[in-house]
Amino acid sequence: MGILTEREGDPVAVENADGRSRFILVCEHASRLMPERLGTLGLSQDALESHIAWDPGALAVARVMAKSLDATLIHQRFSRLAYDCNRPPESPSAMPATSEIYPVPGNAALTDAARMERAEALYFPFRDRIAALLRQRIVEGRAPILVTIHSFTPIYFGEPRPVEVGILHDTDSRLADLMLSAAERTSLYDARRNEPYGPEDGVTHTLKMHGLENGLLNVMIEVRNDLIKDENSQGVMADYLTGLLLESVPLTSKP
Repeated sequence: MGILTEREGDPVAVENADGRSRFILVCEHASRLMPERLGTLGLSQDALESHIAWDPGALAVARVMAKSLDATLIHQRFSRLAYDCNRPPESPSAMPATSEIYPVPGNAALTDAARMERAEALYFPFRDRIAALLRQRIVEGRAPILVTIHSFTPIYFGEPRPVEVGILHDTDSRLADLMLSAAERTSLYDARRNEPYGPEDGVTHTLKMHGLENGLLNVMIEVRNDLIKDENSQGVMADYLTGLLLESVPLTSKP
């Protein structure tokens, strides 16, 4: 018996599967929904609604971007606390026993078998769906451009974060470089390279696995979540990020 019931369905959602653009948008932390069989992991409702369980606003922004770009969007339907799909199974933070200031009792002292059960239910289907779509686009002659969408809390461990938009990359900075150059031409948001996280924090797993290993243009976008609290602000941010991407891609050579 897996951790997902038949009623809960597929852990992976794909929207605009036939999108015509080269962009593939990925949202690993789109949902705060917890698999029924995991209960609350011992957390309060407030904790389960907070940033530790998901990336608030990220999916809403990604959906507007997908529509504007005619891009395919892939997102995980369950909480990052059940399994963080931007981490490999061997990473302790894939199923964190503590997230920021919150102990997560249901993730403490997990056996290897329990960890693998979650990976098989949530991580591998997500990983494989992205890989299959990228392979399909490559065969079709449309070299994909991988863009992952995240949000972050404005206060972390009690410290404020002034950065508003993070443009993150691993060893391939081609697309990030161009987006940051485009961001310098507008004063709408404070955009910075590899903030509030960077590769040293282990946040570029999806980029490395699907972007770097395939030689594809790739970037991770982090948006401070107090800037995308409602439909209007989400639309403004989506338009800004879409603009950065469209300004950048025509200037790049084909990967």
